[in-house]
Amino acid sequence: MAELHVELVAADRNVWSGEATLVVARTPSGDIGIMPGHQPLLGVLESGPVTVRTSDGATVVAAVHGGFISFADNKLSVLAEIAELADEIDVGRAERALERAKAEADAAAERRAEIRLRAVAGVHR
Repeated sequence: MAELHVELVAADRNVWSGEATLVVARTPSGDIGIMPGHQPLLGVLESGPVTVRTSDGATVVAAVHGGFISFADNKLSVLAEIAELADEIDVGRAERALERAKAEADAAAERRAEIRLRAVAGVHR
């Protein structure tokens, strides 16, 4: 099976890297799926979950907040301002942050909390 190499990097750390068969990310134009052999691409990332189907059949989901996506020569770079793997997210803390953001009418904080919870939900479907 064809594979592509993926590097998911946040401003402060390397979040995940490995071989994959499919990566789905959100751009201003909507969700995009990248598979091996995709045409070269450079785009802006919207905040949202990034889903990686690894070459061994596992699924890795990360909450990503802004950044860029680049693909060439079967190498995909997801360069995010902020990114965290779904497995690293404290669901209770994210739920409390969502409630606090709603109470304070902080739309940006509400969106970040919702994305974190969607990333966790994407793993446990």
